[in-house]
Amino acid sequence: MATFKTSDGVDLYYTDEGEGVPVLCLAGLTRDGRDFDFVAPHLLDMGVRLIRMDYRGRGRSGWAPWETYQIPVEGRDAVELLDHLGLEKAAVLGTSRGGLIAMGLAFGAKDRLMGVALNDVGPVIADAGLDVIKGYLGKVPAMKTLDEVAARRKQVMTGFDLPDARWRAEAERLFVETEDGLSLTYDPKLRDAVLGGGAQPVPDLWPFYDALVDLPLCVIRGANSDLLSPETYAEMLRRRPDAVTTEVPGRGHIPFLDEPESLAALRRWIEMV
Repeated sequence: MATFKTSDGVDLYYTDEGEGVPVLCLAGLTRDGRDFDFVAPHLLDMGVRLIRMDYRGRGRSGWAPWETYQIPVEGRDAVELLDHLGLEKAAVLGTSRGGLIAMGLAFGAKDRLMGVALNDVGPVIADAGLDVIKGYLGKVPAMKTLDEVAARRKQVMTGFDLPDARWRAEAERLFVETEDGLSLTYDPKLRDAVLGGGAQPVPDLWPFYDALVDLPLCVIRGANSDLLSPETYAEMLRRRPDAVTTEVPGRGHIPFLDEPESLAALRRWIEMV
């Protein structure tokens, strides 16, 4: 188990494996480094140094005051991990929340980036996807077992075409099954951090996306995504026609990244970094 202490005293968990181009994987909002379990073996075969960080308050990292569960702070944590590892630069593979952090780093710490891959996220978050997040964030589900979670997700997440085994594997990364039912893998106060900003105007994130200019860029979209709209995706491609892009059929928010389309795009991106 590897941890480092942030400048404000939080112990963060990370994994570091493989050799080659350093790729820092940043997960979705409520998730942790296990978000990349399905794609990790493929990335290692591509010859990368795969680094995964559990955000503060998630996974095996320490909890912190909920007010610090913010993208700028998490971006600072990512830079401090690079410092801890002695890395001047790294490529960032950001899923959902992780992609927003990556864009923030491009805006404020671009000298630390070798390239960015965005997994089903862009400068505009579609209301439909945001409403889904608000509905579950910080709440323990009524289901009592991981099998029930898997069955329920298969039923309601109609944008995905997955075998039962993948639904079960996904459930194992979302909750912990105990004698008393399910528990979250993150600090439930994350809900306060996210919804507490609901009264604030949403910032224009296009300047953050445009800050990615001159960096090797990959944009992956689930063809049925409710978070990254077709219109936003099209505008992202218009602004960066040089980017490696793909839409993954049979996937909503978010692709698992081990799909053939995702792997082909990531391979091309890594070759550019």
